[in-house]
Formats: sequence, C-alpha cells, structure tokens
Amino acid sequence: MWRSPAPRRSAAPRHGSGRRLLLSTPIFYVNGPPHIGHLYSALLADALLRHRRLRTASPVRLCTGTDEHGLKIQQAAAAAGTSPPELCERVSGLFRQALTQAAVAYTDFTRTSEPRHQRAVRHFWGALRDGGVLYKGSYEGWYCTAQESFLPESQLAERKDAQGRPCKVSLETGHEVHWTKEENYMFRLSAFRDPLQNWLRDNPRAIFPDPFYQCVLRWLDEDLPDLSVSRERSRLQWGIPVPSDPTQTIYVWVDALVNYLSVVGYPESHGAWWPSVHHVVGKDILKFHALYWPALLLAAGLDPPERILVHSHWTVRGQKMSKSLGNVVDPTVCMEQYGVDGFRYFLLRQGVPERDCDYYDEKVVKLVNSELADALGGLLNRSTAPSINPSNTYPCFSEPCFPKVLDSREAKATSRVSAEDYELVAAVASLPAQVDGYFEGFQIYKALECIAQHVRQTNGFFQRHRPWKLDRRDPAEQLWLDTILHVTLECLRVYGLLLQPVVPHVADKLLSRLAVGPGERDLSGLRFLARYDGKPCPFEGRQLGPDTGILFHRLGKSESMKKRKQEAEVHDNQLV
Repeated sequence: MWRSPAPRRSAAPRHGSGRRLLLSTPIFYVNGPPHIGHLYSALLADALLRHRRLRTASPVRLCTGTDEHGLKIQQAAAAAGTSPPELCERVSGLFRQALTQAAVAYTDFTRTSEPRHQRAVRHFWGALRDGGVLYKGSYEGWYCTAQESFLPESQLAERKDAQGRPCKVSLETGHEVHWTKEENYMFRLSAFRDPLQNWLRDNPRAIFPDPFYQCVLRWLDEDLPDLSVSRERSRLQWGIPVPSDPTQTIYVWVDALVNYLSVVGYPESHGAWWPSVHHVVGKDILKFHALYWPALLLAAGLDPPERILVHSHWTVRGQKMSKSLGNVVDPTVCMEQYGVDGFRYFLLRQGVPERDCDYYDEKVVKLVNSELADALGGLLNRSTAPSINPSNTYPCFSEPCFPKVLDSREAKATSRVSAEDYELVAAVASLPAQVDGYFEGFQIYKALECIAQHVRQTNGFFQRHRPWKLDRRDPAEQLWLDTILHVTLECLRVYGLLLQPVVPHVADKLLSRLAVGPGERDLSGLRFLARYDGKPCPFEGRQLGPDTGILFHRLGKSESMKKRKQEAEVHDNQLV
C-alpha cells in the first residue's frame, strides 16, 4: 500500500533567467496530419525558448515529438491498409516537416516508438510497481477511442449515429463511446488528492493562466477515482507491454507522458533538467497533465513539473475544426500563402491562452498587412529611404535638438520636441521590461499588442515632424533631421530585437538593414537611445546595411474555403 511521502522539495517556479530550463510541447498524436492547433502549441513554446535564449546564456531546450501508440493508431493503420509502424513513420515525418517549415527551433524530437523511450517507460512502470501504487482489478465504463480514455457520465451526451440509432458520445470531441469491461492494472490516483492539493496550494503559479489552475482545484474537490493504466493486449497490440505481464499493454497516456523524462535521459541523467520544465499544453489535455502526470511523478518518487502553461483552442469562423465541415486549417497551406513569419505573427498575436480564438483568412490578411507590412515595414522604408537619408548611415543624435527632461511636461513650447515625443521616448525605454513581463506571464499576445502600439506611436512621431520637409542645406535643419531619424531608427532597433522570438526572419531583415550585428541582438544588455542619457551610441554614424527591399510584402486576397478544403483532401490522400 502506498503511503504519502515526507514533504518534498518545493517545485515553485524559480523566477529569473540564470538557470537551465526545459520547455515542451505535447507530443502530437499521429492519427492525422498537423493542424493549426498543433502549430500554435509549438509556436508558443518556440517563442518562449527564443526569448529565453536572448535573455540568458543558461542552457534551455525545447522538446516536441509524436505520440505513436494506442488503439486509435492501430485502427487508423488498419483503415488505411498499412501497418502501425508505417503510418507512424509517415505522419511523424509530416509533423517534423511542419515544425521545421514554421521555424520551430526544437532541440529534441521524441517518438514514443523509439527504444530509448520504451526503456524509460518500462523503468517508470517499475518505479510505480515498486511504490505499491498499482493493483490489478476489473474496470468497466464508457471508453472513447479518440481520446484514449474512459469518460464519466457527466462528460457524455446522447446522440444518434449514422444509422439513426441512439448512442453516447463524448461532450468534448463528439466521438462515440463504447461500454468496455476489462481486467486492467489500476493506479491509486485516489490516494493523491491531498499531495496534489498541497502541491497546488504551495505553488499557485504551477498551472497558468489562473482559470485553469482554479479548474484543477475544482477537479480535486470532486470524486477522484483510481485510474486504469493498462489495456488487454488481445485488444491493443500496438503499445508497450507491461513488464512481467505480456497479457497487458501500458496505457497510452502513461506511455506518452513519460516522454518528458525520456528526452532528458531518465532514469540515469534526468536530474540535471528535472523538474525545471515548463509544459505548454492545450486545455483539452489539462487533466492528463495537471492531475494524472503530477500524481504519477509523485508515486515514482519525482517532483511535479515546475509549470504547466495552458492555452485554449482555435475555431474557424466560430465553428470547431472538422473534416466533415471541410474547415480544418492546414498550417502548411497557410505558411505558403501568408509567409512563415506572417502566419507565426498572426497566431501569436491573436491567440489568447485564456479563451478560444477564431480563425478566418480575412483576419490574417488584415492584421498582417496592417502591423507588419504597413506600420513596421512602412516605417523602416520611410526612415531609410535614399531621399531622406542619402548617406545611408545611422544618423547622429543632437542633444540640443532633443534636450533631456525629467518629465515630459517640462518640454518647452519653444522646442521642436513636443510632450508626445518625450512620452514616446519614455514608453520605448520601458518596453523591453514590459515585454519580458508578458513573456514570463505567458501573455505573448500582450507583448505583441504592446509592440504594435509603440510602432504606431513611432509612425506618429515621424509623421508629426515631417523630416522630408526639412532643408538639409540649413545646418540647424540638418541636425534636427538627423535627430528625428536617429530616434526613429533607435525605436526600430528595439522593435526588431523584441520581435526576434516571434518573427525571426523579419526581425533579422530589419536588424540587418540597421547594421545591428549578430553579437548585438541579445536582450540582456538592451539600451535604448543612449545619447539621450549622455552616453555613447555604438551605432551612431555607422553605415546602414544593404537595402533588401520591402520588409514584408502586403498580402493579397485570401484563398477561398473551397480551395482550402481541396488542399486538405489532397493532404489526406497523400497520408493514406
């Protein structure tokens, strides 16, 4: 019988960037090709990884991969007339291809069919067995193959099948469930209510955003039945056999969750990384990550993960994505149409973790054109145009033209610098800290909203002073012109640096145009408008980089849903 262990070392988030960190996406189930929900999870983790690397030299990794076992895969392979290994090889390749195309900088790609992972799962099972938390018992209930889990009556609804016969379906997915009775190994989940509640009370940011944390607390106040953690092998051959009992297959979710350990060398070398891990997961798999996984870890003598970062879903014009509706959004098609950075920007700018977000093509076009092509790209083009900056240099800043004041209200009416200009300088100076806070708080969309607002503010500064109207033959006018351009380019430099985690190619193009070298692009030593504070500016007088043309080309009209459906059908045919 399992007994509650002595108080454990706290897994509270140790804030600060000077330590190693493992970021993870879910491992994606290979019963179908990637869609934008998969890509959104990966992009959130990728942006966090890139931001962390710009802030610190401490080791940071991003693990992702594919979940390749289970009844659903066995059935999908049979329906496609292929074997489970062949299906997994093909679809896993599609996920790897999509993540690479989207510039997701993962460091580790795990496949649960790999020997290293299977070895870790067998060892983990042994730790559970030795801890006295497993027992064999008869289990029956409504089983959803699509979700690979038993569901309580509260998560079911009455529907009619294709033949008009009454049936029960999952409220979450709409898939039909079947009454199943088996003899399985059971995990004493019910014994972990108090340890889990204590963990969450001690670590209020362990599950974030807060609505999901509160949801898990409510689950812990409800019935917490023991968990079936194996399946009869006669029904499920495609999975890892239970050690010492070849009649049973390890439950696919136990198998899959252990990937977060196998990727860091469990059971020998995981201690260098565990539990310094932040899981990025969709809300549909919250229970598996926030209840089952921490309980399993505690039972195996390990700490829970440091943080579980949860996001909501993407709908399409208000409807759930569905093959039958023809509205499944293929990320490969979107990246080809909107560009990799354009689509990355849209998903991270519009995605709000706390609530479901709606996708439609016109929204992508409008947002990306407005904020990347027009506001950011237009500002760069105007401020570096040969007509306004014929020397193609990073102009000098004139302190007399833009005198420092302690408060923007101190600006004199006689100065060309207005109170709005001082407000801009103060706002951009504080922007990096704001963006850091939003990334730390898993609010990347707010960071991008804030940057976009400052870009608009800088366009207002440039438009307000009309540098193209100034007479360069007048020395005083030339000083003021150079100062306007210097402030504008300094703002653009900050925006380019801060946008690197989200739009790496666009940011590189912008920074290269401003002659910001590879060694000058980290965020830890970012200083804005040094000359305003009387300090030297290393960019002042530097020759700008080559003009590579438009920063981001405006998008044309979006493709129709009919064409998207055709693309999805072609993709599915290739899969099968």
